[in-house]
Amino acid sequence: MDEAAVELTRTSSEDGTKLTNVVTISFVCLLTQVNFVVCQLFALLTALWFRLYLHPSKARPFIRHVVATLLGFYLALFCFGWYALHFLVQSGLTYSIMVFAGLEHMHKLCFIVALGYLSFCQITRVYVFDYGMYSADFTGPMMVITQKITSLAFEIHDGETCMCVLVKMPSLLEYLSYNCNFMGILAGPTCSYNDYMAFIEGTAYQPRHLEANGTENGKYKHTEPSPKNNVISKLCTCAISLAVFLSVSKIFPVERSIDDKFMASTPFILQVLYLYLSMLATRPKYYFIWTLSDAINNAAGFGFNGYNKDGTPRWDLISNLRILDIEFATSFKMFLDNWNIQTALWLKRVCYERCPINPTAATFLLSAMWHGVYPGYYLTFLTGIGMTMAARTLRHNIKPYFLGSTTHKSVYDVITWAGTQVAICYTVVPFVLLAVGPSLKFYRSWYYCIHIACLLLVLALPVKPWHLRAKEEQPQQNSLQGGLTGDHNSHSITDNNCNQKHKAT
Repeated sequence: MDEAAVELTRTSSEDGTKLTNVVTISFVCLLTQVNFVVCQLFALLTALWFRLYLHPSKARPFIRHVVATLLGFYLALFCFGWYALHFLVQSGLTYSIMVFAGLEHMHKLCFIVALGYLSFCQITRVYVFDYGMYSADFTGPMMVITQKITSLAFEIHDGETCMCVLVKMPSLLEYLSYNCNFMGILAGPTCSYNDYMAFIEGTAYQPRHLEANGTENGKYKHTEPSPKNNVISKLCTCAISLAVFLSVSKIFPVERSIDDKFMASTPFILQVLYLYLSMLATRPKYYFIWTLSDAINNAAGFGFNGYNKDGTPRWDLISNLRILDIEFATSFKMFLDNWNIQTALWLKRVCYERCPINPTAATFLLSAMWHGVYPGYYLTFLTGIGMTMAARTLRHNIKPYFLGSTTHKSVYDVITWAGTQVAICYTVVPFVLLAVGPSLKFYRSWYYCIHIACLLLVLALPVKPWHLRAKEEQPQQNSLQGGLTGDHNSHSITDNNCNQKHKAT
């Protein structure tokens, strides 16, 4: 009887400790999220002040660099404490390489060191130290800094060796300002160094806006446009996204998809529907974070991208997503092209356009490494390789049969939308669950059916090699980009041509 009482007491004590830990961790997580939102709102107000009182016409670039950098470090210290020093260490190591390494290999060394240091921090955070009581992920900002460091290194290398858009070697202050400014220190997005310097120096609005045929567009006055309407619109999007996430995400947790009781009692078609709803409820969190970050940059005057044909200003230079194109995507590629846009462009520039062998697989593997060390990330991106190849194969072989009439095209769009949503949900589940066991349990519950279908499609249907597709797509991309007004697009064309010319660099 005494032993039973002791065992009961011990069990109750363990359960109480676990409950206390769960409550504490939940509280710390909530506090971290509140800190993030408060800091971003502070950055938004600061961005308005920065644009009005430190406008390029009122303050020298040196002052703008100093203020943007100091405010960025303040926000980093407030959110992450002394872990923010990793931002300086990573930036300092790679800047030393840029200064002292030869131009021929500088970009490769910066890539290895920046990504290696990021991976080191991710490994120690997840597997070495006990971060159960500390949920603020300081490696999130380091992911964006890694993108900026490697982008700049490749831009400098390409500008000197490929006769592309020239990027001069930045001073240490310019480098830190680019990496750690208050507008993007917490959530990005990444951007081109030339674009950032044009914003700081006040030259982003100066290039003449050209018509598609190259003649000067005299229809619109070349005055500095106001971002007010765009900022208000994006803040409304943030409010709606946050409200949807807070109200719906708890109703449709992804973890329920692998619950034994749920799987045993729910018909498969309803499991598919539930999976779609759970992923639909997860995405507004990212819509909120990225749209708010975009609004902060726009409020500071950064993000102007020329004018639309009707004369309205475009503030999408560094936008990270297009929500409607994501939710109504009719292909795997369309979804990826509109999700985390700046990261997709970074992967394209530093990997896809330079990798001589199987660039699709290399790009997905780099994306997995960049995201972190959780096994779920690798399961997602390895699955994504097969999904991309199968979707490309299916599209090239099946789509031409549905282009004969509007009705056929509509039927094709409906079917491919449903297929794309199921494929995306199936692929992304491990990204959300993170661990191997739950992820494989989910795939087993589906009998790996989509994995098998992708393999059969790739093996059974013909598809053109990637280098032939690239040659066919390049003139179309240049034609589409050339039709947009604004000089930023011509820069991207030049960079793209340069990368195509030097895929081995």
